[in-house]
Amino acid sequence: MPAKAAPKRSKSVLKRARQSKVDTVKNKAVRNALKTFIKNVEKMVAEKNAEGARVALKKAVSEIDKAARRGILHRNTASRNVSRLTMRVNSMHPAEAA
Repeated sequence: MPAKAAPKRSKSVLKRARQSKVDTVKNKAVRNALKTFIKNVEKMVAEKNAEGARVALKKAVSEIDKAARRGILHRNTASRNVSRLTMRVNSMHPAEAA
């Protein structure tokens, strides 16, 4: 029995596949950057550096929200991450809430 011919693929399917590869690389880069911002906040909290933690938190929240707006993170995931980071920073000095 002869081998089956490869299925025909439309131009649009091929283009979407190319776009998908590019989008995946970009999204992965953003997610990795987010992990770095989150680690920076956690490091400042571990070092008990309140001012540094506040600055790092502000940058991290900005980047997390930006990723959620672009659809890289689900908005509930973004909200959960922001909430947990904020609680950690606020737990350092409850009287000095960010």
